[in-house]
Amino acid sequence: MPHNQNVRGVRWRGIAAMVVLELLVLFAIGAAVVRYVEWSSNAALAEFISANKPSASDTNHSGDASTPIQRLKTRNGCDRKG
Repeated sequence: MPHNQNVRGVRWRGIAAMVVLELLVLFAIGAAVVRYVEWSSNAALAEFISANKPSASDTNHSGDASTPIQRLKTRNGCDRKG
């Protein structure tokens, strides 16, 4: 009785092809994730840097608030009637 490897045996060539395909997909996904993280980091850094620069329409460059801070008037006693 002849032994037919394609019918009963393990198909090593097919398994090896699947492993290679899975590794390629895994590598592609990993590269895409790394690229996305680099891109988002660069975008966040650019946004952060531009947020720290004063705009051209800002006339107050000293870093002080444009309106003075006023104290709130508080009452010392409680006017509740009970």
